[in-house]
Amino acid sequence: QVQLVESGGGSVQPGGSLRLSCAASGNIFSTDVMAWYRQAPGNQRELVARSLTTAVTFYTDSVKGRFTISRDNAKNTMYLQMNSLKPEDTAVYYCNLFRTVPGGLKYDVWGQGTQVTVSS
Repeated sequence: QVQLVESGGGSVQPGGSLRLSCAASGNIFSTDVMAWYRQAPGNQRELVARSLTTAVTFYTDSVKGRFTISRDNAKNTMYLQMNSLKPEDTAVYYCNLFRTVPGGLKYDVWGQGTQVTVSS
């Protein structure tokens, strides 16, 4: 069972940048769907960005043009580059891996989360 560990969170002023990393304990396959979610206090967890393959990505409207999701399958790592950060980006950020293996068994794996705080 693969495990995920996020890093790179912290505190930054509005307009600043952070780069989150999500390291997997095992191999990441090109067929794995990987994503970043976030959860602010009092809010539900929401999808931020998703990588279906190394070339196919999705972003929620509020982060388009500011965030970039990428993955390096050879390094078993996914990234989230966050630029032009806003106070409303403050949340705990989680990485997620969704895998379907031959036979139909599915794995839905979550990291422990990393805090991002945007404040002046």
